[in-house]
Amino acid sequence: MEKVGFIGLGIMGKPMAFNLLKAGYPVSVLSKSSAAAELTEAGATAFSTSKELAQHSDIIITMLPDSPDVEQVVSGVDGVLEGIQSGALFIDMSTIAPATAVNIYRLMQDKGVEALDAPVSGGQVGAVGATLSIMVGGSAAAFERALPLFQSMGKNIVHIGEPGAGQTTKACNQMIVGMTIQAVAEAFALAQKAGVNLEKMREVLLGGFAQSRILDLHGKRMIERNFNPGFKIKLHKKDMGIALQTGEEFSVPLKGTALVAAQMEAAVAQGNGELDHSSLLLLLEK
Repeated sequence: MEKVGFIGLGIMGKPMAFNLLKAGYPVSVLSKSSAAAELTEAGATAFSTSKELAQHSDIIITMLPDSPDVEQVVSGVDGVLEGIQSGALFIDMSTIAPATAVNIYRLMQDKGVEALDAPVSGGQVGAVGATLSIMVGGSAAAFERALPLFQSMGKNIVHIGEPGAGQTTKACNQMIVGMTIQAVAEAFALAQKAGVNLEKMREVLLGGFAQSRILDLHGKRMIERNFNPGFKIKLHKKDMGIALQTGEEFSVPLKGTALVAAQMEAAVAQGNGELDHSSLLLLLEK
């Protein structure tokens, strides 16, 4: 099996790397990561730099917070580009700007390396259960090579199209999720003020046209006041910014996205950036 280097062992990345180990892949991680010890105990190998990790990997996967983080890991000192070998495959599974994904693709092409942008949806639950939706941009040949790895981490795996298409799809996903959370939060805030039983309201709405995964899972979070992060609101705010930036590039007005992005900005300013994005409810309650 191909040797996999995995960079980015956060809420999502750590369980994704564990699932690759469970599937039998030789996995390498960075020793400086706080989760590296858990992975090495499970059989992973640790390297001190991204350059070293890339030198010893056939496929390199990154799962990082934002575009600058991926650019630093790829192009910085002792970065992936310094160590990656011609014929390797680079897969970024972070959520970053489509333009950044296209630029990284071009940098990798100059090194004789194929690159895929393969952001995911499904949150921590999907990462742990290997049920992530994975939306992929890049060549068909690179997608086929990566498919067995994707199948170890997700269930709904779709090759969207050319480089950057995966990230554009993820931006659209985050727009829909963000606006749906806002809608559920507004409905719950109104019902609560009106004295309506939220549990009973959620139950009946789940059986009608308002049914959604957001209403099901995040509606439950709101009722239980469980805002421990499955996906931090500060990261969703970043994703809405990517969507707005992409909208500007293509001259598409995204007024609903802008409204929710402003709500998320206010929530972060309120000190709730580390909470789950379902905590938008708290802003409405204030």
